[in-house]
Amino acid sequence: MTDKDNKAKVKTAQINQALGFFILVFGIIITIALAFTETFVQQMTDLVAGLLLMAIGGGMMWKSKRTLKKYK
Repeated sequence: MTDKDNKAKVKTAQINQALGFFILVFGIIITIALAFTETFVQQMTDLVAGLLLMAIGGGMMWKSKRTLKKYK
């Protein structure tokens, strides 16, 4: 791989890390919103959506950290 390819992979990993952090924080906010819902169905919907977003954001951050360690 060339140096240009490595720089592109590092830049993509940095962008994914920032996006993953945003999605993780958004999932935390949705999970906190669980306390302000009225019905059980709304609570379960918020819980599942929040946990799913936190898992996606955490996975993106974890994968991008591995990529950054590999190419830096």
